[in-house]
Amino acid sequence: MFASVDPVILARIQFAANITFHILFPTISISLGWVLLFFKLRYNKTGDESWMDAYRVWVKIFALTFALGVVSGITMSFQFGTNWPGYMETVGNIAGPLLAYEVLTAFFLEATFLGIMLFGMRRVSNRTHTIATLLVAGGTTLSAFWILALNSWMQTPAGFEMIDGRAHVTSWIEVIFNPSFPYRLVHMLLASGLTVAFLLAGISAYRWLRNDRAREVMHSLRTGVMLAAMLIPLQIVAGDLHGLNTLHHQPAKIAAMEGIWKTEKGAPAVLFGIPDATTQSNKFEIAIPKLASIYLTHKADGEIKGIDAFADRHPPVTPLFFAFRIMVGVGLLMLAVSWLGTWQIRRQGAPAPWLARVLVAMTFSGWIALVAGWYVTEIGRQPYLVYGVLTTAQAASKVPATMIGSTLAMYLSLYLMLIVAYISVVFHLARKAGKPGAPTEMPQPVIGQPRSAQ
Repeated sequence: MFASVDPVILARIQFAANITFHILFPTISISLGWVLLFFKLRYNKTGDESWMDAYRVWVKIFALTFALGVVSGITMSFQFGTNWPGYMETVGNIAGPLLAYEVLTAFFLEATFLGIMLFGMRRVSNRTHTIATLLVAGGTTLSAFWILALNSWMQTPAGFEMIDGRAHVTSWIEVIFNPSFPYRLVHMLLASGLTVAFLLAGISAYRWLRNDRAREVMHSLRTGVMLAAMLIPLQIVAGDLHGLNTLHHQPAKIAAMEGIWKTEKGAPAVLFGIPDATTQSNKFEIAIPKLASIYLTHKADGEIKGIDAFADRHPPVTPLFFAFRIMVGVGLLMLAVSWLGTWQIRRQGAPAPWLARVLVAMTFSGWIALVAGWYVTEIGRQPYLVYGVLTTAQAASKVPATMIGSTLAMYLSLYLMLIVAYISVVFHLARKAGKPGAPTEMPQPVIGQPRSAQ
């Protein structure tokens, strides 16, 4: 069945499937760790047991998420050797150390202190448990730092020189803090925060609709809605700055995202259309004149390079065009729901039934925006694996299409089952936490003292 398909295309689809599945879980764990720290600090300050009740519920979800992130990350790393040997052969002097730094400085930190977070509440002092939560949260962010440093370098490579076909570092500072890294790091961290905000709000709204009126439910719901309301305006600003940086370093990606086929001044913003690569035009186009030039160059007559300026060195237009609009559309929906939800909860003190249902429906909306944005980033780099240095075709292996296709089918089946299982378990934990008669308190050590001292 796969024999007639280009092996490079299959390898790309396989890696896309792996990275799509993998990125869902670190995105949650990065910010959920900080939310757990917030819950713990609120408990330390107020002594209100309901904050620890919220912590106990969400630390289980954090542990589940962390475990799936680790497993999917291992699977993805194997593909560097099986499907993309040319990648490590060419840029392994840069990619290898950055991946190693992530494991040594971040993963070990998270994995070590996660055990204290999960099982140490009654075995160590409250202060030690709080520090463990802080270190796990910091470890997740540090992990994102190193992975995004590598990914950003692949988008805007700097601080290296090519010797005998291999990249050699001339400045690690320039490699790590490459031109797009600050924008990508901020954009990703905010995306993680928004994903967790709607996960918190959605699961809590689900419990609320099931008549679970525990105080921890409203703590989590308010935290989620208000966190989203604060972060989404910041994400809009960060996204605009990231777009300007991309226009400077990867103009072909911007042309594909915006559906601009011909270089022109005063380029319109295409709200909707169906890109047609054959005619190099957008069918059924709905556009606002000059708007793209205004928000990309901040000039009404600013020039935007079109696809025609890049010959065959440009990404496929259609997937970028629609992925970008999905990301922006979900972001605008998040803005409306979070602001309206904040106003409604502040006014009435509790979510209205319609708001709770909307929040439940948007529980995993962060995943949709995130994956769409990730596709814009990764597909937009094509035909390069490392922009301007190494093409995807040059890095691909000689593995037969039938072999790649069979493992791809296996991966997709497994990932589908795991996604369904993950979502089911998350909602199961929510139902279990809200069972009538379920214990709402758990003996806790006096703040700052070990249990043995009580």
